[in-house]
Amino acid sequence: MADNIIHDGPTQYARGYSTDVDVIREREYPQLQGMCCTTYLDHAGTTLYPKSLIDSFSQELTSNLFGNPHSMSPSSQLTTQRVDDIRLRTLRFFNADPEEFDLVFVANATAAIKLVVDAIRESAKGFWYGYHVDSHTSLVGARELANLGTRCFETDDEVNQWISHLKLDADGGTKLFAYPAQSNMNGRRFPLNWCQKIRRESGDVGDVYSLLDAASLVSTSPLDLSDTFAAPDFTVLSFYKIFGFPDLGALIVRKRAGHVFNQRRFFGGGTVDMVLGRDTKWHAKKTLIHERLEDGTLPFHNIIALDSALRIHRRLFGSMSNVSSHTRFMAKNLFDRLAALRHFNGERVCHFYMKPGAVFEDASTQGPILAFNFRSSQGAWIGKSEVERLASVKNIHIRSGTLCNPGGAAAHLDWSGPDMLRHFSAGLRCGDDHDVMDGRPTGILRVSLGAMTNMNDINIFMAFVEEFYVKKTPNVCSLVPSFEDSRQSGFYVESLAVYPIKSCGPFKVPDGQKWEIRREGLAWDREWCLIHQGTGATLNQKRYPRMTLIRPSIDLERGIMRIICGGTNPSTKTLEISLRREDTSLVTTSLCQNSAKSSTVCGDQVIVQAYSSPAVAAFFSDFLGVSCTLARFPPHSSTRYCGTTTSPVQRQRRDLPHMPGSFPQDNPLSQAFPDQQPQKPPILLSNESPILVISRSSVNRLNETIKAGTKKAVPADVFRANIIVAENSPQHTNSHPERPYIEDRWVAVSIGLSRLRFDVLGPCQRCQMVCIDQHTGLRRDEPFSTLAKTRKIGNQVVFGRHAALSLGQTFPSGRSIMSGDTVWPEYEGE
Repeated sequence: MADNIIHDGPTQYARGYSTDVDVIREREYPQLQGMCCTTYLDHAGTTLYPKSLIDSFSQELTSNLFGNPHSMSPSSQLTTQRVDDIRLRTLRFFNADPEEFDLVFVANATAAIKLVVDAIRESAKGFWYGYHVDSHTSLVGARELANLGTRCFETDDEVNQWISHLKLDADGGTKLFAYPAQSNMNGRRFPLNWCQKIRRESGDVGDVYSLLDAASLVSTSPLDLSDTFAAPDFTVLSFYKIFGFPDLGALIVRKRAGHVFNQRRFFGGGTVDMVLGRDTKWHAKKTLIHERLEDGTLPFHNIIALDSALRIHRRLFGSMSNVSSHTRFMAKNLFDRLAALRHFNGERVCHFYMKPGAVFEDASTQGPILAFNFRSSQGAWIGKSEVERLASVKNIHIRSGTLCNPGGAAAHLDWSGPDMLRHFSAGLRCGDDHDVMDGRPTGILRVSLGAMTNMNDINIFMAFVEEFYVKKTPNVCSLVPSFEDSRQSGFYVESLAVYPIKSCGPFKVPDGQKWEIRREGLAWDREWCLIHQGTGATLNQKRYPRMTLIRPSIDLERGIMRIICGGTNPSTKTLEISLRREDTSLVTTSLCQNSAKSSTVCGDQVIVQAYSSPAVAAFFSDFLGVSCTLARFPPHSSTRYCGTTTSPVQRQRRDLPHMPGSFPQDNPLSQAFPDQQPQKPPILLSNESPILVISRSSVNRLNETIKAGTKKAVPADVFRANIIVAENSPQHTNSHPERPYIEDRWVAVSIGLSRLRFDVLGPCQRCQMVCIDQHTGLRRDEPFSTLAKTRKIGNQVVFGRHAALSLGQTFPSGRSIMSGDTVWPEYEGE
């Protein structure tokens, strides 16, 4: 182990496996099969568990009685015996001599890191902490407890230089150096002889300790701790990374470093031989390291599952060396194919984030993880969020972002600390859609392979990349008609839809019924939402597609919102909610009181009024299978504002009639302080703007393209528009063809006899939610797949236009529109 913990043979496909990997997948991984076959490429997050592991664990639990190990009963002693045996077997899995090492069971690798750091911080002088820049977030977080200083090593040379000067700093107090065996971001493998060098320079038993984060490495490679002198003092890992199950971690302690835990003050149940709990503060700690550190009752069922995991993994794959050989073979194949991709003009498609000189054939330099971003034929960066969304539509599982590796990601993306702070102030957050800032990507795409990855996974991912991100010809189809054609008239409102409950089904405004328009959009639109009763988060259709089967309707005569779930047959349950805020009674259920709740809508913190009636909560919870209840936006003018507007909107007070119970016409504060009002249209619970407009002609053109690819056309309702605008087509001539995407040139529209004017704010960015069938709640890959190829503007996949009422106008006949109203567009340059 002096130079390397990894001892692998030649790279080969499924070498040493019990049978062909495709056969293993068919027998053992039913979660990858079915109507929508899954391409799983996120093994660095967690690998997949085989069916026989779950069957074996189930057999264990149903054939034996396992009691709490802190007892002398037969069931307790059986548990203790099995835990001791599994601890020994696990040490041997890593070639760790039980005379030299002890293994502590913990929740995960992060819990193991915290256990070490919490113990070292108890030393008399505290400790100094150093870590490599390419560390996982959990290693970085340990720096907050180091009272003698910290250092982030940005290069390997810096680490080597620091190690070489350890003898000169012998009196500097306790030191802990931590680094990953393998980067979880890009699979880069680090010099594993650093632990040996530190020990040689500082002395075998000294005040300088090494902590190795092996979680990423052990998922696909062996960890050999047979050389005790070269081994880390502390090794942390998570078993679900290796086996998929159980959710369990370990801290492997080199016993010669175990004395650092003597300073640990806290003790939990089961870690002491005796404790005095009254006046005298005294306790006797247990002898073995794991006995002193495993506070409370062990997760003994998970530990017993680990026994099955070790056995089944060996039966299927033989050894971790076999897994390493297979995954490196697959990673090299994928890397070579991605690296060979070129656009029509010769520009590379993939930009990789790797250490120069690292090759997949060499297990000491590179693991089976690929980190990259895509670039267009013009060299522009393709947004990570768009790629991950489109991959999800195709049921391809990858990861994007900074990948819990803040230092490594920032270094590879060339972002400095001040850059990141500036971006944070501008709204950048983990997991958001701020993909490109200052002309550079803010995150990375990651594909990671596992023991059961097969060639079909690679082929499917390559076909996905070639279909959507490789430009084969310079031909560009115009997204909109020529400007000369755009001045023709002949548009009308085909239909109006209101979505009273965010992410639920629409209420189609009946033909001939006028519907009020207000600053926040169509009356009653997105005024309610469903919130999770535990977290308060607003539910959305992307996560709960059955929400589309919740169908609210507005009955203005009775002043109620009627809600049905799943159908209209006589046995379908119905809930009726009063539209009037002053009416706190429910028409068909018990009294309901409103309570204020904090919730999150599209990243915004809002206060909503939750219905606390158990009948309301049960109505929605039973249908969706998640604990939730109905909530309503507060009875004041919105505190959320449209994020897409490109021009200021002036507000004026208009004392006009409005639908009872809905939002007041204006916030009184806007009269007293008009200059202090935000210059953006207000919104309620909608995502980006008060109103969404789509064109029937554009839907038709999109469907022509979809059907040309032998796919089924999509109905217009998947786009969840408030207003669908159609074109008048002559009955006896072809002189007036449809003009799809003409709405891209609109800057405003006027609707109806009163010429009610709306500002067109910008395009609507689309995500995979448009792939949910609004009548069944089932997912498909269209229309997002076709939109991604035909309607991409910059880094956004767009369809439809955001709009808002232009408030700098008078309304002699009220603010309302209805289906059939004429639409007069205004175009750029007019």
